Amino acid sequence: MEIRRARRTTAAEPTETWPAAPETETTSATWRLRIRMDDRPGMLARIAIRMADLECNILGLTVLPVPGGVLDEVVIRPATGLTKDQLVRAIRDEGCECSAIADGDIRELVDASAATLASAGRAIEDPSRYAEVLREVLSADLVTVVPLTEANPGRTESGHRAVFTVDSDRALVARRRWAPFVQLELTRAEALLGLLDSARANVAGPAVAACADGTAIVLRQGMPGDAEAVSALHGRCSMETLFQRYHTGMRSMPRRWLHRLLVPPRGISLLAICGREVVGLGQLIPGASGEIAEISLLVQDEWQRNGVGTALMARLGVIAAARGHRRLMAVSLPGRDSVYRTAIRAGLVPEPPEEEGLLRISLPERAAPRVPDRS
Repeated sequence: MEIRRARRTTAAEPTETWPAAPETETTSATWRLRIRMDDRPGMLARIAIRMADLECNILGLTVLPVPGGVLDEVVIRPATGLTKDQLVRAIRDEGCECSAIADGDIRELVDASAATLASAGRAIEDPSRYAEVLREVLSADLVTVVPLTEANPGRTESGHRAVFTVDSDRALVARRRWAPFVQLELTRAEALLGLLDSARANVAGPAVAACADGTAIVLRQGMPGDAEAVSALHGRCSMETLFQRYHTGMRSMPRRWLHRLLVPPRGISLLAICGREVVGLGQLIPGASGEIAEISLLVQDEWQRNGVGTALMARLGVIAAARGHRRLMAVSLPGRDSVYRTAIRAGLVPEPPEEEGLLRISLPERAAPRVPDRS
C-alpha cells in the first residue's frame, strides 16, 4: 500500500480539505512504516532480520501500544531498487501487517520527547503557531483552526481525524492520511496542549485587563509589600462598600489584618492596579477538601460598574482551575446579587443565590486543566 504524503500547509488555511497530491512523485531517501504485530518475544527481531536480508538500514524505531498488540513505527533507508510493495509483502510473510508506509524525512529522526518539548517552546514563544506545532507532534498532514461549533469531534474518519479544543471558541482539527492516529499520540498531543494552556494562563505572573471605559489595569498576586497600597484602598472605599465585603461596620482596615488579607492561609490575594493605586482586591482561599475554594472581592467605589470586579473574578476563576478547584463559593448580603451578576459576566456558572446570601459557582469545563486520556 502506497500513500503519498501531502504537502505541508500553514495554520492560516481556512479549509479543512485534503491538500492536493503532487503531480510527480520523487523517491525518498527514507521510508516510514507502521507495522502491526503480536506483542510476543521475537516478532520484532524477525522483522529486523528480514529487513537486513533486503539490505534496508533501520534508522529509528518507536513502539506504540495498541489494543491487541503493538504498532511499531520504523524509519528505514531502503536498498536501491527496492519497492514499497516488495517490502510490504516481506513484512506480511513474517506474519505482521504493514498498516502504512510513506516517504519519510531524515529530520524527523529525533527523540519524540525532545521533539515535543522543542515544539512546545516554539508555541509558548508564539501562540499563533499552535496548529503548526500540533502538526509536527502528530506528524499530521494538515491541522486547521475551526470554530468550536463546527469541529464535530465525533467524526473520526476511522482514526484519521482528531479534534482538540483550544478554548471556548476554537478547536484544532488534525488529519493524517498515511496512518490513523493511535491513543498514545492523542494523549501526547493533549499533554502538549495542557502545557500550553498553563503557559498561556501563566497564573503566577501578572495579566492585563481592559475596563469598560477602555482603561487598562494590571492583575497580579498580592505581596506583603503591598500593605500600604491596600490600606489606602480601604481608606478610599465607602462604609457601604466595606460593609458589603466584610459584613461589619468599619471605616478602615486594621493594620494587623493587612498581612492576612495579602497572604491568606493556603490561599492567594489578587490586586487590580491602575498606575500606582490598588483599585480592587480579590481573595481565593481553598476549602478543606480542595475541590471548593472561597472567593471574595472588594472594588473601590469610583471603579465599580467598570469591569474591575469582572476582571478579578475571571482571573480568580483561571487560578482556581489551575490549582485543581472545581467550584467556588462566595458570601454576600442577603438580597444582593452583585456577585452573582459579576460571576456571569466573568464567564462562570453561578447558581441562584441562597436566602442567606451563599453563592455557589461552578467553573466551566474549558477552565479546567487538560487531563490526558489514560484509557
